[in-house]
Amino acid sequence: MKKKRRIFMGIIMTALIVSVSIISSCKSNNEFMITVAGSTSVQPYAEMLAEIYEKEHSGSKVDVQGGGSSVGISAAKSGVAEIGMSSRWLKDTESDLWSVEIAKDGLAIIVHPDNPVKNLDLTLEQIRKIYTAEITNWKEVGGNDAKIHVITREEGSGTRTAFEDLVMVDENKEKYRITPKAIVQDSNGSVRFSVSDDKNSIGFISLGLVEAEKGQKEVVAIMLEGAEASVENIMSGDYKLSRPFLFVTLEEPAGLIKDFIDFVLSPIGQDILKKEGLIPLHAEE
Repeated sequence: MKKKRRIFMGIIMTALIVSVSIISSCKSNNEFMITVAGSTSVQPYAEMLAEIYEKEHSGSKVDVQGGGSSVGISAAKSGVAEIGMSSRWLKDTESDLWSVEIAKDGLAIIVHPDNPVKNLDLTLEQIRKIYTAEITNWKEVGGNDAKIHVITREEGSGTRTAFEDLVMVDENKEKYRITPKAIVQDSNGSVRFSVSDDKNSIGFISLGLVEAEKGQKEVVAIMLEGAEASVENIMSGDYKLSRPFLFVTLEEPAGLIKDFIDFVLSPIGQDILKKEGLIPLHAEE
């Protein structure tokens, strides 16, 4: 009996030692790992920055995930993610969080390359009427005689919030709703693909994602109010559709979180963002 008891106690002690070892190992690893989640507009840039950061900081891991701006802000607030990504300003109900702008981004209205509207200069009012379904045929704005297929982002998306704030409000501050008949996509990439695959569609995405990468079909950013969608025109104020890219945390960052954010805000990080089509901080200095 005593022998069995000693064996049993030995098994328990071994299990405890192994458990403590695993927990200690996980804790040690987690000290060098952070999760960044949120805006699918910010996501590809954050992934690129994370990859470069990891190469320069051996043993550190930055896991970048999407989900949308509201998801990212909620993840930061709940502690699910150390850093939330947002492509909109924080709301009053979110003002208790710490945030920093890492760059600015233009919002491009895109069409298929075969759509003749790409050569025209449209107004914000025309875009607004398309998205409220007051204008439903391309011929009404100088295009082909074809039904317009409106593509939008989902509720809670920072890209959609920016579009609603910048386009779906008139000079009298009256707000308009996007037509419920619009096709809803859950990422900038999905919007881009849908427009590239349908010559009668229209959508809006991050300016930095307009140019086709290898294997992607082309889309075209249309001219608005006499200005092309470009970094230069956003900096000059001629192109009106721009928005912030934010990193959000539960409290003032420290440790690895602060180190990664400092890297993004550094001249190296800002130069990376600039080369990828974003507007870096202090760009006008």
